[in-house]
Amino acid sequence: MGTALVADDDKVFAGSIPQFYDSYLVPLIFEAYANDLAQRAAASNPRAVLEVAAGSGVVTRAMAPRLAANCEYTVTDLNQPMLDHAAKMQGADDRIAWRQADALALPFTDGEFDAVVCQFGVMFFPDRIAGYGEALRVLQPGGEFHFNVWDQISANEFADVVTQTAAAIFPDDPPQFLARTPHGYYDVGLIEEELRQAGFTQIAITTVAETSTAPSAREPAVAYCQGTPLRNEIEARGGDMLDHVTAQAEAAIAERFGAGPVVGKIRGHVVTAKP
Repeated sequence: MGTALVADDDKVFAGSIPQFYDSYLVPLIFEAYANDLAQRAAASNPRAVLEVAAGSGVVTRAMAPRLAANCEYTVTDLNQPMLDHAAKMQGADDRIAWRQADALALPFTDGEFDAVVCQFGVMFFPDRIAGYGEALRVLQPGGEFHFNVWDQISANEFADVVTQTAAAIFPDDPPQFLARTPHGYYDVGLIEEELRQAGFTQIAITTVAETSTAPSAREPAVAYCQGTPLRNEIEARGGDMLDHVTAQAEAAIAERFGAGPVVGKIRGHVVTAKP
């Protein structure tokens, strides 16, 4: 039950994706949840923090100012281009060690950290129970695992519109990255069950609703079409289709949310698990 249906290309954040991801997606949907997760993780005043699947470093930038001066903060991601981008954006900080690492086979000793953090990353784990087991293994007794996941795509309006637009353009082979992976792991009952299978015993799940705002429909269209692996799916259907799908998504968002600044609903689940 822990094996997710994650396509190989769903994990490829390469080329110009990290730049578009950070420039467009981070302010659009990630910053509010990064601040929320960082606040929860820092509340226990941890002395050794591990971040897995750090992406472009939005949680790292929110977490670092909240941690003590003597805290050791290890930031990891499977994808080296994203990790390089995160380190560049963060700047110098002697407390932070950057390391490429697989969340399913962490290169750390048992009980090395008192907090493990993962923002919108567990959906990409090929085996979530194995990933949860690794988080548990490297946690000290009494440590905390904090992570979040997106709710179903219908509760996240811009992503839903983009997915429907792409499906209309490619009806015989609709690109389903957003629905399949980022928004494919929203069942809180399943999340709790898999955490318990991995060995966690204390689990709290909170659903957090936010709003996603942008100066125009262009920003969310570019964010999702060009700043996520949806780009890989679109380009695989024709090298000249990326701009076309982006333009159509922009038009669809403008039709639904207006021609000026746009506001859409977003919703995610925030999880704290303890041994």
